[in-house]
Amino acid sequence: AELTKYAANAFLATKITYMNEIANYCEKVGANVDDVRMGMGLDERIGKRFLFSGIGYGGSCFPKDVKALHKSGKDAQHHFAILDSVIEVNEKQKTILFPKMEQHFDGNLNGKNIAVWGLAFKPDTDDIREAPALYMIEKLLAAGATVTAFDPEAMNNVKAKLGDSIYFASGMMEAVKDADALLICTEWHAFRNPDFDKLKETLKGNAIFDGRNIYNSKEMKAIGFAYYSIGR
Repeated sequence: AELTKYAANAFLATKITYMNEIANYCEKVGANVDDVRMGMGLDERIGKRFLFSGIGYGGSCFPKDVKALHKSGKDAQHHFAILDSVIEVNEKQKTILFPKMEQHFDGNLNGKNIAVWGLAFKPDTDDIREAPALYMIEKLLAAGATVTAFDPEAMNNVKAKLGDSIYFASGMMEAVKDADALLICTEWHAFRNPDFDKLKETLKGNAIFDGRNIYNSKEMKAIGFAYYSIGR
């Protein structure tokens, strides 16, 4: 029963990670990972679930169970080579948008104010364990940026962890006020259909870094945003 649980969660984590690798490759060859995902999902042997690319998985179950199975394999002198890659790729994926942010700001994020929507590792929870948002915030602070964040549920947990190193907004539009860019780390329902005209007006800059691919690339560019996502 223990091995079954580890094997199931490690498989799902591998599926997510594989799609993130495909997404990163799509960017290099000019493909759209959304088209690839939809095509793959039509194959009943694969299915449609856990094929969404983004800035990596977090939480308690996937990271813990992948590492537990990997460690159990070592204890039994069995090398889970595929899990080596899953762990390595997922760690890199959590900050995959950071180089794009650096490039957008000509290599200098010092003094930039970055709004962050979403702190929990997934929607509908306040769980921030292994949340990609925390890894991105760490990189932004190290680069000299200031961060103003909003999450419907997880802000108290982040306050307890990060203290006053970042600012917390009472709402999503307050978070983007005078921000040089918006970074989306969690696909909360409230973030999916904002008033884009108001968002464009409130942001000081025009850049959106979408770590969960929740918006349509062409539509965002038509509105006038400099829009960055994963694999598109």
